[in-house]
Formats: sequence, C-alpha cells, structure tokens
Amino acid sequence: MENFESLSHVRWECKYHIVFIPKYRRKVIYGKLRAGVGRILRDLCQQKKVEVLEGHAMVDHIHMCLKIPPKYAVSYIVGFIKGKSAVRIHRELLNERRMTGLHFWAPGYWVSTVGRDEATVRKYIREQEHWDKGQGQLFD
Repeated sequence: MENFESLSHVRWECKYHIVFIPKYRRKVIYGKLRAGVGRILRDLCQQKKVEVLEGHAMVDHIHMCLKIPPKYAVSYIVGFIKGKSAVRIHRELLNERRMTGLHFWAPGYWVSTVGRDEATVRKYIREQEHWDKGQGQLFD
C-alpha cells in the first residue's frame, strides 16, 4: 500500500501541477531574482504545510508540483502563495517599500491534478528549459 498522508479523519494524496506567470508575462525571473523567488515560494508553502514535490522557474512563468492537504482549497493556496510572494519579492528582492500596489503576478493560474502520472509531470517540470528551447519532446 502506498504511503498516504493523514489528518484526523482522512487519508489523502492530493497533488497538483500549477503554473502562473508574472504580470504582462514579462521575462523577469532570472539571475538573483530566480533564486530568491524559489526560496520565497518554498518558504510560503512550508508555512501552510504544503509540500513542494517539484518546482521550476522559467524567465516568464513558474511550474510547481504541490502536495496540498485537503483542508485547503487549491485556489486558497495559490492565492496565498501569489499574494504573499508578491509582497516579499518587492520588499526583499526589488527593494521597494511601498505598502500597497505591490503587483508581481498576473491574475489567474493553471492547475491540473497529477493523479497517477506523477513521474511524467515531475519530469516535465524538471526539463522545462529543454522543452521551451525545442530541444526534443519529453513525451514519446
């Protein structure tokens, strides 16, 4: 039997592939910002006890494979991650101290349940740069 997680009255395995983009799909996630964004996203997931199974930052989008407890809605977690990370990115990485109007991410996101194809999804996320550069297909 697989190793499922458990809460007080539930055994669960809820994994999601989530993609979101910076505002206007600007190509801004590179260099120090890329490492900082990754650290911030991992920290925010840890605060809500969301496990990051795989994650990859491209210059104009973020791919994450997350294991989200069923006590949280996916929309709540994505909203939390995007909202809090926008503030922290501005304050910690872009050195802006404004209290309002700290936009970094575009509205919305893409989500899909992983199901039993977890290995395929995780490979796709890991090899995102090769996929985007057209250096071959990941799925045969």
